[in-house]
Amino acid sequence: MQYFRALATDYDGTIAHDGVVDEATIMALDRLKRAGRRLIMVTGRELPDLQRVCPRLDLFDRVVVENGALLYNPATKEERPLGPPPPPAFVDRLQSLGLQPLSIGQVIVATWEPNETAVLEAIRDLGLDLQIIFNKGAVMVLPNGINKASGLGAALEDMGLSAHNVVATGDAENDLAFMRTCGCAVAVGNALPAVKEAADMVTDAPRGAGVAELIDRWIDREGELLDAAIYRHSVLIGATLGLGQEVSLRPDRGSVLITGTSGGGKSTLATALLERLAEADFQLCLFDPEGDYDNFAPTVTFGDANTPVAPEAVLDAVRKLGTNVTANLLGSSVEDRPEVLANLLPAVLDIRARYGRPHWILIDEAHHMLPRGQDAGAGINLDAQVPTIFITVHPDTLAAAALRSVGTVLIIGRNSLGLIESLSQEFGRPCPVLPERGPEVGEAVFWACRTNEPPVLIRTEKPKGAVKRHTRKYAQGTLGPDRSFYFKGPEDRLDIRAHNLSMFLDIGDGVDAETYLFHLRNGDVDTWLRTSIKDEELADEIANIAANESIDVAESRKMVRAAVEQRYTAPATPD
Repeated sequence: MQYFRALATDYDGTIAHDGVVDEATIMALDRLKRAGRRLIMVTGRELPDLQRVCPRLDLFDRVVVENGALLYNPATKEERPLGPPPPPAFVDRLQSLGLQPLSIGQVIVATWEPNETAVLEAIRDLGLDLQIIFNKGAVMVLPNGINKASGLGAALEDMGLSAHNVVATGDAENDLAFMRTCGCAVAVGNALPAVKEAADMVTDAPRGAGVAELIDRWIDREGELLDAAIYRHSVLIGATLGLGQEVSLRPDRGSVLITGTSGGGKSTLATALLERLAEADFQLCLFDPEGDYDNFAPTVTFGDANTPVAPEAVLDAVRKLGTNVTANLLGSSVEDRPEVLANLLPAVLDIRARYGRPHWILIDEAHHMLPRGQDAGAGINLDAQVPTIFITVHPDTLAAAALRSVGTVLIIGRNSLGLIESLSQEFGRPCPVLPERGPEVGEAVFWACRTNEPPVLIRTEKPKGAVKRHTRKYAQGTLGPDRSFYFKGPEDRLDIRAHNLSMFLDIGDGVDAETYLFHLRNGDVDTWLRTSIKDEELADEIANIAANESIDVAESRKMVRAAVEQRYTAPATPD
């Protein structure tokens, strides 16, 4: 399979050693390019300096420099600042202090420890909205909200790629910001312990040899990368009755068939899955022959009862990064709807082949849209690499090509267990041991039909935001100034804004111990969680951590991060 489409890599300490990329690493990067993947560099260096030390920038599709503040396209030589230039008064102040070294980029101002004290005083005295990012002794000053993650985001938007389909690798603390946003985070063997701990995978070899090791594994055994980071790519379906083991939807287990009695809750279950996929920033494309998903807010709908779908409008929307699309086919006659799908779906699959998205496709009334009599799916590449949710009350009349792609079956309805026996015949497999009873309302039978595991009864998750903790609104969104958290310290010497939970955790890891413990034990953190994030449960847990003065600052940071990530940044544990 080819799930991951691009590598985003740091420069110094990752592909470069003492500023130099060796020939073996260049050959590995070139091999990845020839295998059809894209390359993005994300570095704290300024562009002229990078051009001086790295002669093979031409290998990279995009280069993010100045720690996320400047985007460079090596093919066109275009430079695009992603933030305002340094305030002249700030630059004058630092120069007048004689700070050495001191470098002024298009957006960044860079120096080294221990100059951070003078830099902080200048920011405070001039009332500037600037942040400090530390990196192994380097002190980088940037506008608030700009870091390697934001810079990579701009590069991916420019290229039309989703972060889900990116492998990120780095070695230092400033790399964590962009590594955590990507589909698989890999630390090279020489990375700092905190980076290794946060990564999905750690290479045996250091620096460029580690990146070459990653590339070899990627090209030869890509499934291992997806397995290592599968929690980023799975969404919760429900939990088994009795044991309560969570069951999740994975993109590498084939398509999903939702079937069962009419009116049993198939659309409810599908909507719950779609909500969780949308919350996790997976791009969706829904083919809706009966207008059942018109009110599904995360999508842009094309067509209605009076207006047939315009294919190019749908495809233009699918090409746009971050846009979920519903094609409402009510405007076409019942007889014509399968033909509309047959014309649209191959083009959508072509887009996916190029960009790795849309990540999930849904086809409602699949027995009508892909009927077996005409074997409408024969000319459509519905293989396991294109996860599709088929919804039908008549799976026995679904096109053979669609059935062959199914890896997970979800069955609704008390009297629907007989479907397992008939589907087993369709799949050419022995009928497994059936559950003792059929599913009641709010339940389903979960069957991983490609494995030897028997089908099990699960309690399904409800739609409409029932799993609140898995939303990314507060984890990675942007809260307004009045709802952000500010690290000021006991004497208000700082004014560092965290406009979401992820930034709060990252800044909290970097500020001095006195400032961190001041806010934690002063009740500022749990108050913010209670009033701005509106999470009473999390606020109470943080308050309990703060009240235990026997816990040192390192353990406090670790416990706070674990509490937040459990609710907001970590999807459900995969089955």
